[in-house]
Amino acid sequence: MSGRVQGVGYRAFTHRRAAGKGLSGGVRNLETGQVELELEGERAVIEDLIVELRKGPIGSHVTQVQVEWGMAAARFHEFHIWY
Repeated sequence: MSGRVQGVGYRAFTHRRAAGKGLSGGVRNLETGQVELELEGERAVIEDLIVELRKGPIGSHVTQVQVEWGMAAARFHEFHIWY
């Protein structure tokens, strides 16, 4: 995610939404000012989450969401915030 996505609770917002949907993976801030996610779960559920992430929490301003699809590797068992 790009835009105003750091310092506005974006990772916590993402954690609540992703965990609530039963997705696994994690979210982290990047030094570039962007936020990165790795997700595993059903594609339709991930697509639904992406719609929510485009809006973000109050105070955020998402300007770009870049999505790369791949095969799930079953590396994650729950959703985490990575620091």
